[in-house]
Amino acid sequence: MRMDECTHGGALDLMRARFPQAPEPWVDLSTGINPWPYPLDGPQPEVLQRLPTATATAACRDAMAEAFGAAAECVLPIPGSELLIHLLPTLLQPRRGTRVAITRPTFADHAAVWRAAGCRVIETPDPLDALTSTDLVVLCNPNNPDGHVWNPVRLETARVTLAERGGWLIVDEAYADVWPDLSMAASGGRAGLIILRSFGKFFGLPGLRLGALIAPQDTLETAQHCLGVWSVSGPALAAGARAYRDSGWQRDTRRRLVAARAHLDAVLNSTGLRVVGGVDLFRFVEVDNADSVWRHLAKRGISVRRFDWSRNRLRIGLPPDADAGARLAQALLVR
Repeated sequence: MRMDECTHGGALDLMRARFPQAPEPWVDLSTGINPWPYPLDGPQPEVLQRLPTATATAACRDAMAEAFGAAAECVLPIPGSELLIHLLPTLLQPRRGTRVAITRPTFADHAAVWRAAGCRVIETPDPLDALTSTDLVVLCNPNNPDGHVWNPVRLETARVTLAERGGWLIVDEAYADVWPDLSMAASGGRAGLIILRSFGKFFGLPGLRLGALIAPQDTLETAQHCLGVWSVSGPALAAGARAYRDSGWQRDTRRRLVAARAHLDAVLNSTGLRVVGGVDLFRFVEVDNADSVWRHLAKRGISVRRFDWSRNRLRIGLPPDADAGARLAQALLVR
């Protein structure tokens, strides 16, 4: 894969191949993942030596539901929300030419999967403005990469409008753990609403591949049939059950992220980058020549996220420690 074909962050293997002279260790700020992960011990041997059980799945589901504020019967643990994004057309079976309104900019996979399913994708800054002329609405709340938010009351009104004619509101809440008041999880199970949740970003453990689907019962049954009996690993279920129950860690982490985001904002603004959006896990910045800054940082072993649709926007994640923050500040000052 060429670097220009890499549409997501976190590809340090590709960055090292393209910039072999860059100093080690690399500082990966290209993702919106918490750099201070939930503390986990290694999985118990019995978890690895047996197939995931219904009891373990239920324990993870119930912990998720409590943390989200959703009814447990509307929640299905899944092996990462990215997989479900690609399965959504299979679950909903849209007719060819179905109109799908999607936020622009947003996570690129959303538009790609609906186009591949033969749908007519309408990209717009606010897909809720297209309710009268669309069959499905897809948005991220808060949005990635610009951090735009939609009021849940407005989203519920949109859900009702779409459901009345058999349409769907699909809300990707991958970053809702940062700002939980934005979540529509309490409405989970209502007609015309699908919610995707991600474990890896807020809890800092994306390699576990864990997430949740919140949807009406028949949609959950279809998803379970597509995914199979043992789609989520035993270690992921155990980690989810523990982490989602740990409300103290979640509360403390939100406070830590707020402080880290404020510090990063100060660094970025003082070095000539203008913060124009983002959430507490990443910042969305304006710069005169995004590609030039991206290359400048990469040559110094710092990976940030650039976009093929913008010449003056970058996304920058939280530095994991003081040394990484100092490297970023120094690199930006000397560019």
